[in-house]
Amino acid sequence: MSLNAKTQDLYPSRGGRQATLGPRIDPVVHAPADRRAPVAREVIDAYEKRGFLILEALFSEAEIAAMTAELDRLRGDALIAQRPEAIRERETGALRSLFRVHQLSPLFAAVAADPRLLELARYILDDEVYIHQSRLNYKPGFGGKEFYWHSDFETWHVEDGMPRMRALSISISLTRNHAHNGPLLLLPGSHRSYAVCSGETPTNHYRQSLVKQEYGVPSDACLRRIAEQSGEVVAAVGPPGTTTVFDSNVMHGSNGNITPDPRSNVFFVYNAISNGLREPYCGQPPRPGFIATRGNVQPLAPAPLRLAPRT
Repeated sequence: MSLNAKTQDLYPSRGGRQATLGPRIDPVVHAPADRRAPVAREVIDAYEKRGFLILEALFSEAEIAAMTAELDRLRGDALIAQRPEAIRERETGALRSLFRVHQLSPLFAAVAADPRLLELARYILDDEVYIHQSRLNYKPGFGGKEFYWHSDFETWHVEDGMPRMRALSISISLTRNHAHNGPLLLLPGSHRSYAVCSGETPTNHYRQSLVKQEYGVPSDACLRRIAEQSGEVVAAVGPPGTTTVFDSNVMHGSNGNITPDPRSNVFFVYNAISNGLREPYCGQPPRPGFIATRGNVQPLAPAPLRLAPRT
């Protein structure tokens, strides 16, 4: 189906609309059923039903150790700390997120292109893909604040101009995720509905939303309905290396971290080449490129991750 982004908005939200749940019109798994998947068929079926997968032992201990060392290196880099990609907690000033890590770090660029991630994304989206967004989420001990319930797609659609639900996220934990240190929380099956949000999009909303999102979040009534339909809240807990793959429209969030244990992860968003960004649907200028890649994007080419030898 062709889409004229200036006249056709298939997933309207905000702009004076009432909060409600609307239908999803896009498939969850775009690949045809007879195409061989890079993982077991029951894994794909679970993703289609629940909207996410939690995979363990996808990466070796050496690979996780390299990613963790890179996480620490980037956090301690004084020049990177001054870049706009570095988002800090409002109260403590601690690093909350570092965006565009696939361009700031050759290691994370290589992780994003590794076939263990890339082939799964290309299969589910049935297209060549590129990185729409990447970031490190640090969520430090004692002061890491919550990420309130939201659908990523609602923001990517309204504020970035992503036309369709043909994107997914892959998060790799780089610390142990406990039930008590603010792990990713997901509502199974919530990707089947589109939560229309109320309110207008403020100018330069990203400056506030990357620290605390107040627009583009579903109403309590919509959340209650979604939670009742889901029947459970799933916490993505596990050892370092636990990998969570989730649909762009699944409802998710996380609690604040009041424990001493940090909760860090690297996060890649894969978008289908055919689903490239248009003009935002909120009438505001596009968000910066470090948040949403736009323009002449090139598809990722799969290349197995190779760690540099230790010196």
